[in-house]
Amino acid sequence: MGQAKNVLFIIIDQLRADCLNGALADHVDLPNMRAFMGEAVTFERHFSVTNPCGPSRVSILTGQYAMNHRSVRNGTPLRHDTPNIATEMRKAGYLPMLFGYTDTSADPRVFDRNDPILKSYEHPMEGFHEVLEMRLEESYPWRGHLMQKGYKFEDYWDVHKPVAPQGGQPRLNDPAMYRAEDSDTAFLTDVFLNSMAPYVGKNWFAHLTYIRPHPPLVAPAPYNSMYDPSTLPRPEGFSDPLDERAMHPFLGPTIDNTSAGDFVLGFDGVEPTLENIQTLRAVYLGLATEVDHHVGRVIQFLKDSGQYDDTLVVITADHGEMLGDRHSWGKMSVYDAAYKTPLIIRDPKSQKYAGSMISVPTESIDVTPTILDWIGQTIPNSMDGRSLLPLMKGQIPDDWRAYSFSELDFAEPEKPTIWQQVLGTGNSDSCLGILRDERFTLVEFAADLPPILFDHQDGGQLRNKAEDPEYMVVLTRLSRQMLRHRMKNMDHTLSLDSITADGPKTKPRY
Repeated sequence: MGQAKNVLFIIIDQLRADCLNGALADHVDLPNMRAFMGEAVTFERHFSVTNPCGPSRVSILTGQYAMNHRSVRNGTPLRHDTPNIATEMRKAGYLPMLFGYTDTSADPRVFDRNDPILKSYEHPMEGFHEVLEMRLEESYPWRGHLMQKGYKFEDYWDVHKPVAPQGGQPRLNDPAMYRAEDSDTAFLTDVFLNSMAPYVGKNWFAHLTYIRPHPPLVAPAPYNSMYDPSTLPRPEGFSDPLDERAMHPFLGPTIDNTSAGDFVLGFDGVEPTLENIQTLRAVYLGLATEVDHHVGRVIQFLKDSGQYDDTLVVITADHGEMLGDRHSWGKMSVYDAAYKTPLIIRDPKSQKYAGSMISVPTESIDVTPTILDWIGQTIPNSMDGRSLLPLMKGQIPDDWRAYSFSELDFAEPEKPTIWQQVLGTGNSDSCLGILRDERFTLVEFAADLPPILFDHQDGGQLRNKAEDPEYMVVLTRLSRQMLRHRMKNMDHTLSLDSITADGPKTKPRY
């Protein structure tokens, strides 16, 4: 096949963009990813198009907005015939190797109801070759590794609890029971490096997915105490949670949905004090530094094996994390912290713009089309995203988007969520859309709820301008823009195909 053309696609779970560029960047040590930024192109306004984990990864891997793939919750099935990065890489002759997880819920129409694949939303997406199972709620290979190393635990979740080094009641930032060399992050990296060693000189595609810094927030020494909580920036937002709740009816249930105590195991209760919040934020940053260390090992492997200049390397995250900002935790939110993610791509054949920053809006659905474009594979019309390769060469298409768009479904058919209970919404209208242009952010709801409008030149995300008469023109313009966006991006799987007397014909979407 001539010179090898490899793809390494890394997703880091729940890594906030501002760890690399923003409020937290000066407070966390990520030397390997920062060095990689100098050799790659970084996208500064990159957003996940949906949350939480399962839906966000479906969008990344299928290139589709949630409004089209409709796998909108953890546990909501993905249609079995949806093209994704693995199915399309196979068409190009690649074996799509998966080290980790995709958090995909299988289509129950094509499996017997007793099939184990219908018992968990953490199974691999169609088309992937699962080299290593590394799922948060299962992780049997890592469990076996810990047991072989002599670690004792009665229940798997005990592994995720901090342990007091001298015995007694642990603190929030006490270390994990395992050593750093035996952590889930280290184990995943070790297996990846050992597995990929024989592939030198061959075309390969590997999807490497790190669980951390996703909670439970527990880190092995020295990462558990690497950062002093007292030196970290305080969470953003109003000091009084009542002021946060008063901004919009959606925000009260958002605060109540997840608390700091939900992010750490082994404690009867964790009061939302500033000290506790800062301590958990410090552990989160420690986990991010641990991931960075192992990302550095992976990049060094590519260099040492002579593959760095044959490999497209993509590093991103599935979504962000509130981390106590706005008195909220997790990613079920409307704020940028929950959606803005890092995206760093190195094209070894186009180094002229290495180290540059791209400031136009990009979306998580652009990643898969970019990879397919790089290997020369046709991008299916079902994919809503666009290749970023022109942007990486300094060419911004005239018709490039001027805004980013995200969606969130906050329903649960089997057990109504706190939003459904408080707001009185149903399964079909418990959802929202977010449109962000250069100055404004509009949040619109399917239910009969008022919109939210932020002006980033006047109050930012601390002031809702939706009811201000001076902003009615802006509100109308953005509402129409969101409507047009949804209309233009309805499912294109077959809409540009035609059945003619000469047989089927198709036109490319972009």
